Amino acid sequence: MAVAASDQPAPSGLEQYLRPLRLLRHHKLTVVGAYVGTIGQTIVTLIIPQFVKWIVDSGIGGAPLHAGIPRWVADVIPPALAADKMGLVVASVTMLLLLSFVRGGFTYLAGVNSEVVSQSVAYRLRNALYRKLCSLSFRFHDRSTAGDLLSRAAQDVERLRFLTGRALLGIVNALFLMIATAAVLFAMDPLLAILAMLVIPPLTWQAWKFAKAYRPLSMEIQKQLGVLTTVLEQNLRGIRVVKAFAQEKAQVGAYNTANSVWFEHSADAARMRSVRIPLLDLLAGLGSVVVVYFGGRAVINQSLSLGELLAFMTYLAQLIMPIRRMGMIVPFVAMAGASSERVFEVLDTKSAIADRDGTPSLPPFRGDIEFDHVSFNYTPANRAITDVSFELKAGEILALLGATGSGKSTLINLIPRFYEASSGRVLIDGIDVRDVQLHSLRRQVASVLQDPVLFATSIRDNIGFGLDNPDQDQIVEAAKAAQAHDFIMEMPQQYDSRVGERGTTLSGGQRQRLSIARALIVNPKILILDDATSSVDTETERLIQAALDNLMANRTSIVIAQRLSTVRRADKILLLDKGRVAGLGTHRDLWESSSIYRSIYEGQLQR
Repeated sequence: MAVAASDQPAPSGLEQYLRPLRLLRHHKLTVVGAYVGTIGQTIVTLIIPQFVKWIVDSGIGGAPLHAGIPRWVADVIPPALAADKMGLVVASVTMLLLLSFVRGGFTYLAGVNSEVVSQSVAYRLRNALYRKLCSLSFRFHDRSTAGDLLSRAAQDVERLRFLTGRALLGIVNALFLMIATAAVLFAMDPLLAILAMLVIPPLTWQAWKFAKAYRPLSMEIQKQLGVLTTVLEQNLRGIRVVKAFAQEKAQVGAYNTANSVWFEHSADAARMRSVRIPLLDLLAGLGSVVVVYFGGRAVINQSLSLGELLAFMTYLAQLIMPIRRMGMIVPFVAMAGASSERVFEVLDTKSAIADRDGTPSLPPFRGDIEFDHVSFNYTPANRAITDVSFELKAGEILALLGATGSGKSTLINLIPRFYEASSGRVLIDGIDVRDVQLHSLRRQVASVLQDPVLFATSIRDNIGFGLDNPDQDQIVEAAKAAQAHDFIMEMPQQYDSRVGERGTTLSGGQRQRLSIARALIVNPKILILDDATSSVDTETERLIQAALDNLMANRTSIVIAQRLSTVRRADKILLLDKGRVAGLGTHRDLWESSSIYRSIYEGQLQR
C-alpha cells in the first residue's frame, strides 16, 4: 500500500536529486576534502601520460632530453643521468611509481571524505524519517504499511547515501577528467582529437536515454520491494496465526507471488543494463579504433612521435573511462532519484494532527471531560460517531457499551487526540484539546487496552517507558500496584528479563499487568482502558482486576466495559448504537429506559 500522498506538489526530476544533495552543506569541510582529493587525483592522472611520452621519446628513443617537457625540468636532471639512457629509464620508472603513490594518496583522501559525508547524510535522513514517522498521525499509519516504510528507511536511504557519496564524486571526477583530457588532446593534435571526440555525442545521448528509461523501472522495483517486505513482516508477526490455521503453504504462495513480480521487474532492469552498457562500451571502442588508425599513420609519416601516440591513446582511454563509468553509475543514480522521491514523500507529508504555532502547554488538570456535539469521519463516506455529547467530572468512571462497530474505540481515540473530531469539541477542564500542545495532553492520559503492546527490551524498560528517567523504586512500586512484582521476581533476571518482541515470552495476563504498571508509573489524570479478562484463568483475572482497581482509584476513567462489575460501579454509562448515543445514565436509568442496554447487559457482559 502506498504512503499517504503529501500535500506538497510533486518535485521535478532535477529537484529529486538536488534535495538530498543540499544536505551536503552541513559537512562543508569534509566535502572540500573529498573534492580536493578528486582534483588532485585528476591532475596527477593528466601528468602521467606526458611523463610516459617523455620516457619513450627521450629515454628510449633519440629525442632531445628537453623535448616535450618544460626547460626548467630538463635543467634539473643531472648530466650523468641524462647520458645514461638505462639510468634515465630507471629513474623515470621510479618517478612514475612515486606519482602513482601520490595519486593513491589523493584517491584515499577523496574516498574517505566522501564516505564520511555520505554516511552522515544517511544518518540525518534516517533520523529525520524516524522523527517524521513518530510525528505523523494515526490517519497516515492507517493507510501505510510497515514493510513499505521499512523499505524507505533502509534501502531507499542507502541509495541516497550512494548518490551523495561515491556516485556524486564519480560524476564530478568524470566531468573534470573529461574536460581536462579533451583540452590536452586538442593541444596535442587538434585533428586527431576531433576524430576521437566524434563518439562523445552518441555516448552522451545513449547514457541519457538509459537513465530516462531506467528510472521508472527502478521506481517499480522499489515499490514492489516494499510490498515484498510487507508480506514478510506481516507473516513473521502473525506466524502463530499462520501455523494455527495451517496456512504455511498458502502464505508461502502469497510471498512467492509478490517475489515473482519483484523478480520480473529486476529481470527487466538486468536486460536493459545488459543491452545499454555494452552499447556504451562499443561506442567507446570505436574512438580507440579511430585513434589507432589515424595515429598509426601519423607515426609512420613521422608527423607524430611514438611517445605522443602512446600518450594520446592513454588520454583517450582516460576520456572514455569516465563515460563508461557514467554508464555504470547512471542506473544507480536513476534508482537514487526514485528513492529520493519515496523518502521525501514521507518527509513532506503533513500530519493531520499537529500543534499550531504558539499553542500553549496544558497545565496539570483535574480531569473533567466533555464531548460537545462531537462527530468523526474516517473518510467522507465512513462516519464513525455522530453528535455525541456527555460530561464526566474528575474522578468519575464512564462505562462505554455498544455492539462491535458502534464507535467505542473511535470515541476513546479522540480524547488524547489520536484523531481530530470532524465537528464539535472535546474538552478537558473546559479547554479544547486542539488548543493545547499534544505532548502536554498525552503525558496526562494513559491507555490500557485488551491487547497490550510491549517492546523487545527489559521489563524495567517497559514499565518505565512513559518516564524519562524512572528510578528503581518507582518501577517496583508500580509493579506491585499492578500485581506484577511477584511474577517478575520469579523470572531468572527479574526486572532485567527481556520480554521478547511484543512480549511473546509472557502470558496474556502478565502482559496486561505490565501494561497496567506502565500506566500507573506516569500517574495519569485520565485513564482509558478495556476491562476484558476473558482469556485468562480465574486467579489471573482476580489479580488483573485488583490492579485495575488500583489504577482507576481517584482518576477519571473511561472503560470499554466487558464486565457486569464495571457497569455497576460506573458513575455513568454511555450506550452507543451505530455511532450515536442510544442512552446515557446510571445502570438503573438505562435498565428502565433502554431495551438495547438490557440486551447487552444480559447477553454480552461477563459475569
